[in-house]
Amino acid sequence: MNDLSGKTALVTGASRGIGRASALAIAKAGANVLVHYGRGAKEAEAVVAQIKADGGHGQAVAGDMTHPQGPSLLAADVRSILGDRLDILVANAGISRPGTIDKTTIEEFDELFAINVRAPFFLVQQLLPLLANGSSIVVTSSLAAHAAVDGLSAYSMTKGALDTMVKHFAYELGPRGIRVNAVAPGIVATDMSEFAKTDQGRDYAMNMQALKRVAEPEDIAGVIAFLASDEARWITGDTVRVDGGSKL
Repeated sequence: MNDLSGKTALVTGASRGIGRASALAIAKAGANVLVHYGRGAKEAEAVVAQIKADGGHGQAVAGDMTHPQGPSLLAADVRSILGDRLDILVANAGISRPGTIDKTTIEEFDELFAINVRAPFFLVQQLLPLLANGSSIVVTSSLAAHAAVDGLSAYSMTKGALDTMVKHFAYELGPRGIRVNAVAPGIVATDMSEFAKTDQGRDYAMNMQALKRVAEPEDIAGVIAFLASDEARWITGDTVRVDGGSKL
């Protein structure tokens, strides 16, 4: 079992979906979890309430990742709450903007890269003074980073950038004992993948997956909690596919 007792964690985008499930899994393993949200204050507080009901420790923390100063402001709040030690960062916050090449606007393109790439890059930068030897960073990538998906070219580019970032961060931060990995989910039944809840979406998933069901956020969260733990102490610089055998 993953034992995160005595650890501190920040999970971004934790008010719903994979982030929510990850915050709950990491708290269940014993960590004190900061539940980050952008706009879903009520949802984040509900996650904290669930963590506490399960006997864990958590607190909600707000942060606007669309703003250039968002990561530095969030890092300052993390320091004020946790002090000088952060053991786990799950950089999960992100957005999806479906659009074909001819329909994608400059504003949509820039927003995707601002939230999906710029924000996690500079959040890691700003949290470096708090990340101790043995810390773990886990980033949420996507199946779309390594397989063509209709109408998601700009979004897929951001996830490909994260896979590259993970390798370079792992190499640069390795001497400090900091591990950096990513998980790459396929189709997951979340608000970001509403189509997965339709008959057409389920059929699409079934046709490309070896495992014949649509993933739930908990399927991804368990792997994130594992990567955050000492059980994964010899894994770094990797992107772990958690996609039910999609597009094999």
